[in-house]
Amino acid sequence: MAKASNKVNTASLEQILNTQVANLNVLYVKLHNYHWYVKGEQFFSLHVKFEELYDEVTLKMDEVAERLLSIKGSPAATMKEYLELATIQEATGKEDTHGMVQTLIEDFATVVEELAEGIEAAEQVSDQPTADMFIKIRSDLEKHQWMLRSFLG
Repeated sequence: MAKASNKVNTASLEQILNTQVANLNVLYVKLHNYHWYVKGEQFFSLHVKFEELYDEVTLKMDEVAERLLSIKGSPAATMKEYLELATIQEATGKEDTHGMVQTLIEDFATVVEELAEGIEAAEQVSDQPTADMFIKIRSDLEKHQWMLRSFLG
């Protein structure tokens, strides 16, 4: 009986991992949008910051997808799947500089909350590598949230 319960929890963990693969891919595209279309007095600092963030997100999305593969899951790998699975939205193309930063703070908050659930789910099935990976990503995003909030004052 416990084995069936463990299988359900593993399937749930795979779903959580896939949601984060999708979120990270949506963030990757959104950050490129912001990088290309940021304007105004903060252009130079935000142009560089958005590039730094999408480079970091690239590494994180690959790490999450490869973790999913290593536990015999199947990561989403198309834009259609990402948009269906993601819990964050793609860029509208209408954000001003403040809106770009505020949206990232909110997106990071969504992902941080979901990672907390993912950490718990991973620990329930004794998957410490996944829990550790989620803890690191959560810590990084919380730091970015703080910095972006500080940027907005």
